[in-house]
Amino acid sequence: MIAYRAFTKRYDGRTAVDALTLEVPSGSVVALLGPNGSGKTTSIKAAAGLIRPDAGEVVLGSGRLNALDPRGRRLSAFLPQRVSFPETLTGREVVEFYRRLREAPAEAVDRVLKFASLNGAGAKPVGTYSGGMVQRLGLAVATLGTTEILLLDEPTAALDPDGLAAFFALIDSRRRAGGTVFFSSHQLGDIEHLADLVAVIVAGRLVATFTSRDLAARLADRGVMRVRLDQRRPALLERVRERSPEAMWAGDELVVPGPASIRPAVLDLIRETGAEIRGLTAEEGRLDAFYRELVGASS
Repeated sequence: MIAYRAFTKRYDGRTAVDALTLEVPSGSVVALLGPNGSGKTTSIKAAAGLIRPDAGEVVLGSGRLNALDPRGRRLSAFLPQRVSFPETLTGREVVEFYRRLREAPAEAVDRVLKFASLNGAGAKPVGTYSGGMVQRLGLAVATLGTTEILLLDEPTAALDPDGLAAFFALIDSRRRAGGTVFFSSHQLGDIEHLADLVAVIVAGRLVATFTSRDLAARLADRGVMRVRLDQRRPALLERVRERSPEAMWAGDELVVPGPASIRPAVLDLIRETGAEIRGLTAEEGRLDAFYRELVGASS
């Protein structure tokens, strides 16, 4: 569990995060979504105990330990947005160093190297790694221990396809094991597929939270059905607008925004006019459009 209680952080008179109050439940995968400069990194680092609040606090675990307390820090593992390791060390040597630091069992080295798809590269110097491989090595290091909480700052920003596969596997394994994952991102596809809860932060302020079910419902409400007819029928648009006030004609297509639940009734109205349906498409709302609505409304 992670709880932000009116957490506030300022830099040189600028408020990076403003009275953030948010709870990340134990055993959940929660995404912090926001544009660049919105306060995501500051919030994640505060949970890792790397930033001292100017006001409020961040507490971790069932014991409600302050994130700045060394005992609280032991509850989490943190992966920064940009990772770097000594270039002359091999990937295996890097992992072995952190294994000893965290007092993890020796067999954890092979496990995390395999998990991060670095088996073949483990004996090569880090200086020969691509950016995606370095990020995968960071994932391997972050998953060495058995911490309750995993904190990830923009974890997919530099990942290659193998790294993305490893990251998705990591989230699945943590969820099955009852662990807590809190990650920041502006990659909408990752958010939509991984998170149990989405928290949207804009200009340092929390503007919305949605469960995965809430988000799916919001997107469904923003769906669109397009029906191509043989010709426009008098008064049809007015009748359809009783169900979908924003319905409109686009050439010979009737465009009907709204949730999927209204579509059967709209099709019945069309059939009652005797119109011939020559084409029909339907799509659910897009997360990027909904996100822009939230950001625009909060700017």
